Amino acid sequence: MNLKDLLDNNVDKTLSDYKWHVLRQTIIKRLLSAGNATITELSLDLQSSVPTVTKAVNELLSEGYMIDMGKVANSSGRRPSLYSINPTCAYFLGVEVGVASVSMGLQNIKNEFVSIEMGASFVLKNTQESLMDFCKLLNSFIEDSLVKRDMIVGVCINLSGRINSMEGFSYNYFYKENRPLIEIISEQINLPVHLENDTRAMAFGEYTEGVVDNEQNVIFLNYSWGVGIGIITDGKLYYGKSGYSGEFGHSTIFDNELMCQCGKLGCLETEVSGWSLVNQFREAINEGKQSKVKLDENLVSLQHRAIIDGAVKLEDSLCVDLVTKQSDKMGRYLSILLNIFNPELLVIGGDFAQLGDYALLPIRVALKKHSLGLVNRDVTLKRSTLGRRAGVIGACCIVKEKMLSLY
Repeated sequence: MNLKDLLDNNVDKTLSDYKWHVLRQTIIKRLLSAGNATITELSLDLQSSVPTVTKAVNELLSEGYMIDMGKVANSSGRRPSLYSINPTCAYFLGVEVGVASVSMGLQNIKNEFVSIEMGASFVLKNTQESLMDFCKLLNSFIEDSLVKRDMIVGVCINLSGRINSMEGFSYNYFYKENRPLIEIISEQINLPVHLENDTRAMAFGEYTEGVVDNEQNVIFLNYSWGVGIGIITDGKLYYGKSGYSGEFGHSTIFDNELMCQCGKLGCLETEVSGWSLVNQFREAINEGKQSKVKLDENLVSLQHRAIIDGAVKLEDSLCVDLVTKQSDKMGRYLSILLNIFNPELLVIGGDFAQLGDYALLPIRVALKKHSLGLVNRDVTLKRSTLGRRAGVIGACCIVKEKMLSLY
């Protein structure tokens, strides 16, 4: 019972056998895209006779690809059975790599987690040793999940920075000039690997399982240590020519002579980001301002979370002042995106989404003030509902989407 084998068209069959193979595939695809169905519904959708569809369904049931969900209640006559995909016939592994941790989740075909580990300890470095440690972590997670490796369709790994998803290269971490990163990792874990930008995966997670309702044109803001956006147009992720779209935080906006982490001066992130928030907090303390918050020098890349917690949990006046001022500034520059893209929905995600109204209200006011009225009228502002699971969920959904697009 391997869904990849069932969906594979590269099979040596006679014409009649091939047509039967395609019918079985079509039934599975229908259930994957639209959920549960009766024999009659499948027959109408597939324009095939009820006896033919019944025979195919019975085969798929006996082989374990489908399950009988029981009888459907109706007003009269014989009650039909409702059929669904067997959730155990395929699994998808989503992985989000942070600078200080790795989060991993294994979903079944019904988008249900069968195993998940958030924030496993890991230090991301641009070294071969760090890469091998990462692969060991993945192998351990797969083995502990008790899901057979050959039942896992593939893996999507999210990394920050410049990611070429089409060719499988990461240009910020684990870069090998003549070899795609996906090939190296695939050899180590013996599974197909896809590489994705972390913000884009988060955007897709919200689109498929999160706050997005029926909106088809969406901008997702990942407002965390750094700043990036994920763009969805007509229900599809927007990549740009080589997959580098969304580097909003590295737009040169300010004439402040501050060095960004990307090496340029005056990027948005130099004044609006988690790491700039930490710098602003330090400057305020050095100027004699008081705060209940103490930064942990051993957790540099997570220090902004302490300031966010200081605002939300402690109502610390310095933290509240800093995050609201920065969110106001973020709203001002998000208004540029609204004027350019005219989206239906703007989703605020990442660590700053934990601030709730401390972030959303200043952003909302700034958007209204700085964007065109007609454009602002079109957009709805929402906060992420998936939180820190957005990237892992999005990665799992991307693997599933890619599997369906191949067949």
